[in-house]
Amino acid sequence: MSAGMFVCVKAAGPEVPLGEIVFFRSFFAVIPLILFLWSRGEFPQGLATKRPLQHLIRSGFGAISLFTSFAALTYLTLAEALLIAQLSPMLMAVGAVVLLSERITIWRIAGVLVGFGGVVVLVWPEIGDNSTDSARLWGIGLALVSAVLSAVALLMVRSLNRTESPGAIAMYFVIASMIGALCTLPWGWIVPDLPTTGLLIGAGLFGGFSHIALTLSFRFAEASRLAPFEYVALLWPLLADLFIFRLSLSTSFLIAAPLILAGAAIAAAEIGKRKQGT
Repeated sequence: MSAGMFVCVKAAGPEVPLGEIVFFRSFFAVIPLILFLWSRGEFPQGLATKRPLQHLIRSGFGAISLFTSFAALTYLTLAEALLIAQLSPMLMAVGAVVLLSERITIWRIAGVLVGFGGVVVLVWPEIGDNSTDSARLWGIGLALVSAVLSAVALLMVRSLNRTESPGAIAMYFVIASMIGALCTLPWGWIVPDLPTTGLLIGAGLFGGFSHIALTLSFRFAEASRLAPFEYVALLWPLLADLFIFRLSLSTSFLIAAPLILAGAAIAAAEIGKRKQGT
């Protein structure tokens, strides 16, 4: 479902302002989130919190990550943008050492080295050639920033999950994203045509259901068991690039993809082993 959200965003095209895209994605994500909370008997009482400042900080990081990830799609193929997003588990493992004083392990070192080796392979044609594509480098940079911010946001989610409901965490995130998007109104929004409006609404619905599915998956399965599905998830943006957007795959991407996904799998495997040891 996450891939469906990004397909809708990229198909909406660069003519739709970034803030407007983020607003639609956030506003219509509220619908499945409210239905989910209602079905669990957590609406509206499940939104109560004693940690509003932590929610604000986490939502801020998440909202900026959303902006940068959508901006990266302007310069990169769908598969490239989502591949770089797989760095988040590795960065989260490193962040846990720095921010949460967790011990550094061989799993974390290996995951980071393998994953960032994949990023180097991906950008090498741009930095090793005289004909540098600055737009593509911008896209890779934005995707990397998004991965870093997403990792920080996920670390905060780990802390919030101890006392807050997953629905409240998700709801405050989409509200913060909507507020941030509305701040871009002075830079001009457009009135989209009917097909584009449908894509923007689809991005929101896919985003909301994706968040619910991710929450439930980590509740019923360990991270190490879910890691292989990252390989399957990347298939959808690959097919979208080839058959919807008519974009070819670069050689550097085909080499980088196994490295970055292997790094993500190593990071997830460490989480699974840690859980088994507890």
